[in-house]
Amino acid sequence: MPARVAIVGQGRMGRGLALALEAAGVAVGLLGRQRRPEDTRGADLVLVATPDDAIASVAAELAREHAIVEAQVVLHLSGLLDRTALRPLASTRAGLGSFHPLQSVADPVAAPERLRGAYAALEGDERAVAAGEDLAAVLGMHRLRLAPGTKPAYHAGAVITSNYVVVLASLAERLAREAGVPPADAVRLYLPLMQGTVANLSLGPAAALTGPIRRGDVATIRRHLAVLDPGQRLVYRTLGLAAVPLAREAGLAEDAAAAVEAALLESD
Repeated sequence: MPARVAIVGQGRMGRGLALALEAAGVAVGLLGRQRRPEDTRGADLVLVATPDDAIASVAAELAREHAIVEAQVVLHLSGLLDRTALRPLASTRAGLGSFHPLQSVADPVAAPERLRGAYAALEGDERAVAAGEDLAAVLGMHRLRLAPGTKPAYHAGAVITSNYVVVLASLAERLAREAGVPPADAVRLYLPLMQGTVANLSLGPAAALTGPIRRGDVATIRRHLAVLDPGQRLVYRTLGLAAVPLAREAGLAEDAAAAVEAALLESD
């Protein structure tokens, strides 16, 4: 376990990690733009918790200020970028890598609980990955090593899972309002259904799939498409076509699956 961690960046994830580490008994320094070189030099582990497009410039600043030494490990928190984002620090001979907490932290105060049990994706040189594994253990997270070059695909999956679920919930809320559901109810209407679906995912995606595509209910699909506007229809069709292979895997007969695909592809 690191004796002291310096976190460069005071956004939600930076503040959340600081609270989670403090709760685990680790000394933490949460640093902003006014940091001094000694603020990071005194830490075993330095976390760069800035937006992706600022990581390289922060690394260059730390190198210029001689704020990192060989005995340390520096990890950035990007889900997309790999250790090369820290290339300006290569001359320090510090361990370099990335530690991506695969969790959404909207409220830093909730981070200690939200991070526990989530995955941490690790990438970098051996010292960096080892330090990331220790950090994950302190936070109660599962550890996952990623091979070089795989982070873009991994991160795209994270965006679909987290960000696009929010977009779909917003789309469903608008449809509920169009159906006459009062706004106060529309915002909550589908939440229990979403929570139940997430719980069912422990069975696997194919087993969790329900609804008209899983049943091969072409008439229902056509009625849905008829009431959606062009943008909504595009979303419904795209996701519906992606659901057909799952329905096949779950046992939908081939003729029924073909009929569903044909209905989804019918012109407006």
